[in-house]
Amino acid sequence: MSEGVDFAQRIAEDKAIRTHLDKIGRKILIMSGKGGVGKTTITVNLANALVDSGCTVGILDTDLHGPNVAKMLGCEAGILTTEDGGETFYPVEARPGLKVMSLAFAISEPDSPIVWRGPMKIAAIRQFLAQAEWGELDYLLIDSPPGTGDEQLTVCQTIPELTGTIIVTTPQEVAILDARRSVNFSRKMGVAILGVVENMSGLICPGCKTEIPIFGIGGGKKMADQMSVPFLGRVPLEVPLMEAEDAGKSYLSLQPESVSAKAIKDIALLINSGTAVSSHRSTEFAGTAACAPSACSSCSSNCSSRKGV
Repeated sequence: MSEGVDFAQRIAEDKAIRTHLDKIGRKILIMSGKGGVGKTTITVNLANALVDSGCTVGILDTDLHGPNVAKMLGCEAGILTTEDGGETFYPVEARPGLKVMSLAFAISEPDSPIVWRGPMKIAAIRQFLAQAEWGELDYLLIDSPPGTGDEQLTVCQTIPELTGTIIVTTPQEVAILDARRSVNFSRKMGVAILGVVENMSGLICPGCKTEIPIFGIGGGKKMADQMSVPFLGRVPLEVPLMEAEDAGKSYLSLQPESVSAKAIKDIALLINSGTAVSSHRSTEFAGTAACAPSACSSCSSNCSSRKGV
């Protein structure tokens, strides 16, 4: 295929991406420097909390090697519907007000590994963005794999109007070290940092309800203070939360008065109110800086952050 044809296809793809994303209010990339810190747990439960508050939400699962969002929402058996010969597809509706796009829906065998190099992952994410018809949404939460690699870079470069990033960590020092890299990645890309979530911040004993600091407590808050980024809150680990995710059920509905459910709902309230945003952005990429959440509630195609896109 000639370079001219490739360039034309790229332009057409960029136009399709803009057509779909301009219907969505806030786009938030959820990151973790280290694996196993519960990033997808925060993504799924934050989405449920936002839907419970009356918002319409989409989750784009860009963790291509471990697409677990559908399993946690109980919609892994969902089927993508298409139009225009497969050029347009519609995300699966996990519940009223919540749509999901994941590679999990396209895998015939759940145990099959995704053995892809970087270019294939980049192409897949761009295809998700160009061909998924979300309709009008208040939020698009983008779940990403651990680290600061192809997936995160592709999202930031393809969606220059990103509202911001949420960085998930545990209080453990090893996780904090990697989370700091995610903070600096966001700054280098000129993307606002909405805040840090300290997940697994203590274990609530199912018997006596005592909080046990299995990974420590306060490490995420300390890191956020040191790096001058907002701290969104701490979410303790509870056994019923893990059980609800394995069953594909909403923990917030099953245990609305639990400590962790209340913490997640408080974080969702902060995000939805538009009060969580870091002013610390890199000037290197000032031309593609994301708009602040406080401005996005009335954001339109004329928003200054979208000019020139």
